[in-house]
Amino acid sequence: MKVTVDEARCCGAGQCVLIVPEVFDQREDDGIVILLEPEPAADRHALVREAAAVCPAAAIEVSEEA
Repeated sequence: MKVTVDEARCCGAGQCVLIVPEVFDQREDDGIVILLEPEPAADRHALVREAAAVCPAAAIEVSEEA
């Protein structure tokens, strides 16, 4: 799995950080997403998919290819 984020689309809602803080964080000044793990471990894949699904700005893209 590969994860990418579009910082320009991110609205800073923080749902991704709440769901899987090992993969996502937020900048302190504006709340924009920070991708910590672009290729998360297999045990985090389901949570990453959930984070992408609930992102209100659709700023998280998940590719199942490694």
